[in-house]
Amino acid sequence: MLGIDGCLARMMTIPGAQSVTLVDCASGLAVAAAGRGDVVDQHEDAAGSTDVVRAVLASSALSATRTGDDIEEIIVCGTYGYHLLALVEEEFDGPLFVHLWLDRDKGNLGLARLRVQNLVHEMVGP
Repeated sequence: MLGIDGCLARMMTIPGAQSVTLVDCASGLAVAAAGRGDVVDQHEDAAGSTDVVRAVLASSALSATRTGDDIEEIIVCGTYGYHLLALVEEEFDGPLFVHLWLDRDKGNLGLARLRVQNLVHEMVGP
């Protein structure tokens, strides 16, 4: 099983990764972070992205899907980058998600999605 810091460090090797934050969705606080702290404050990042996750999960229009078809990711596309919010399936002391900020010109969103899914799976164990 990969530890939290190791997981975040490996996410930062994804091409185009600018920052990554592991967030406690219940409290809106950053559990851990890596990357460009000069551009993104981990605590502001955690609070803002938690609002997005909570809004999506609370929306009946967005969560009205087939039974068992839960929301796994939220992608926000900006002019200069992508924000991948990947919900962690396993709950620790509460629900967690990963916020990866990816440079639009240097990154590959498809590759980032696969790498984040695999690394989160390694972090939470079998």
